Amino acid sequence: MASIFTKIIQGELPCYKVAETDDFLAFLDVNPNAKGHTLCIPKKEVDKIFDLDEETYNGLMQFSRKVAIAMEKAIDCKRVGLTVIGLEVPHVHVHLIPLHSMENARFIEKVKLSPEEFQEIAKAIQSYL
Repeated sequence: MASIFTKIIQGELPCYKVAETDDFLAFLDVNPNAKGHTLCIPKKEVDKIFDLDEETYNGLMQFSRKVAIAMEKAIDCKRVGLTVIGLEVPHVHVHLIPLHSMENARFIEKVKLSPEEFQEIAKAIQSYL
């Protein structure tokens, strides 16, 4: 069965797209730890990050880096943190989280945003890519 991320890639489910290449997709997390929390995924559905082939793994890190650099320009934060946990969706995903404090990295407190705010954030990040 296809993961929720595969359904997003295939256009079956909507997302707030930030960046896309032939092999990777970045979109805003709809349950964000902080304003601008972005997920970067390979389009190839693989459950665990270390099961990716080396080329896809390195490509995902390069893609995530480009998105993070754009995020730092678009989102007011001290830095962009990166984490890979991967328990909630069986599809490799890198969390890029704008950090103001360590609380933003804990996945406990969430930020509520309107659809308009999500669209505005996605456009702001896109403008730096």
